[in-house]
Amino acid sequence: MNPNTQNDLGKLLLRVTLGVLVLLHGIAKLNGGMSGIAGMVEAQGLPGFLGYAVLIGEVVAPLMLIAGFHARIGGLLVAINMLVAIVLVHMGELTSLNGQGGWALELQGMFLGTAIVIALIGPGRFSVNQR
Repeated sequence: MNPNTQNDLGKLLLRVTLGVLVLLHGIAKLNGGMSGIAGMVEAQGLPGFLGYAVLIGEVVAPLMLIAGFHARIGGLLVAINMLVAIVLVHMGELTSLNGQGGWALELQGMFLGTAIVIALIGPGRFSVNQR
């Protein structure tokens, strides 16, 4: 297998993995209701309807990543979603370690970092529009 194909397969695997894992969070929110998210947004003094923007970052953007449809934008949307989640939900854990000695926000950090990488490197050849 030539290096270009390996590179494109790596990008495909990265996109699909992040897309599926984040999409599962979005599906859970669709099934469980959005009132909790709206409440967190309102607690910050913002209108509750802004909480529904999480569906862009956890449903629309992951589908963009999986398909490779404007995947750079999808990666950016997931990154923004993760930054908002860290600010709204996880700020108290920012400097904490978990029970195994890892960073308490390692999952959120991995999602954020991977989304930024996809936004920078693009989707590769195995995508809907290779952008």
